[in-house]
Amino acid sequence: MRETPLSNCERLFLLKAIEEKKRLDGRQAYDYRNIKITFGTDYGCCTVCLGKTRVLAQVSCELVPPKDSRPTEGIMFFNLELSSMASPGFQPSRKQSSELLVTLNRQLERCLRNSKCIDTESLCVVSGEKVWQIRVDVHVLNHDGNLMDAASIAAISALCHFRRPDVAIQGRDITVFSPEERDPVPLSIYHMPICVSFAFFQQGTYLLVDPCEKEELVMDGLLVIAMNKHREICSVQSSGGIMLLKDQVIRCSKIASVKVSEITELINKALENDRQVRKEGGKFGFAESIPKERITALKREQAPVEMKDIEETADEIVREAEAPSEAVHSPVIVATGTGQVGEGLQNTWGLEEEDAEEEFQGGMDGKEKKKGTVCVCVCVCVGCAGFTHETIVQLV
Repeated sequence: MRETPLSNCERLFLLKAIEEKKRLDGRQAYDYRNIKITFGTDYGCCTVCLGKTRVLAQVSCELVPPKDSRPTEGIMFFNLELSSMASPGFQPSRKQSSELLVTLNRQLERCLRNSKCIDTESLCVVSGEKVWQIRVDVHVLNHDGNLMDAASIAAISALCHFRRPDVAIQGRDITVFSPEERDPVPLSIYHMPICVSFAFFQQGTYLLVDPCEKEELVMDGLLVIAMNKHREICSVQSSGGIMLLKDQVIRCSKIASVKVSEITELINKALENDRQVRKEGGKFGFAESIPKERITALKREQAPVEMKDIEETADEIVREAEAPSEAVHSPVIVATGTGQVGEGLQNTWGLEEEDAEEEFQGGMDGKEKKKGTVCVCVCVCVGCAGFTHETIVQLV
């Protein structure tokens, strides 16, 4: 199943809104969507929600032989998966999905592994024989744009939350202790690099931070800057084939430094909250983070759309509108014997009231005709009431 492409009307609408410095969800040009970080029951499991984009990161470890070129360093391995559950356009057989997967994997490795954010020498158990291999699996659960930023936040949060088993060495024997025997050991992390994505439109004329899925479909180019809170640039990735000026890159780096500081503080708060809950013995994990609502509850998100001068505009439209006419149109008689039901409508039964009264008076002229008429009425009425034949004759 392929993803639904944007129509020309949607494309023009998005570009026109960007020119007027407006976005679909009511954000400003440099605003991020709401970021929610949740940790699982096990160490190293983290879910990040960036708006409607949802990413799950899981960290695991195992003892493996080291590389020959680096016998005293551990191994870092990153794996990112795009499933059809996240978006209909993610199909393994499609070339576009494969290229996107390779690009995201390379950017994630360049951001976290090549930046030396983790002390790999501390992962060595026996030089040249056994080292820890740290594996980070990132799964995209829902795609609504800006996968790179969500994946980097989820990966570094999971690495900070992860605890590896403690080991003991006696001669050539290596003993790995379970969490019940010894407390797990956290990783040694120097800094936390985070990616910030910038989308360019109209050949670099307009700039947006944290583009959503529809904005990514109409953008001309993308610039991804990986930076830590110390304002050290770890990696820069540009795609789309647009030419960027030096001033534009410097401007993006200044914006990225502010956003990275805010996100780093958010990650530290989430880690501290999880550490406090585990220490107090409270409930934690994904199930506890889900809001408890009834299944039948109706909930709809409201975007903070700019609502200026709405009441004045509505009053003006009401004043300029023509007042409805109070005259009631005369009913149309379709055929004799038909009628219309409604308050204030005229008689439409084909016979006017005056003609009916004249006809009734003409029928009452003769006494015999009057008696006959009375006899019929009495017979019908009293007959229904249960009188006998003799009683009816006496009444007549």
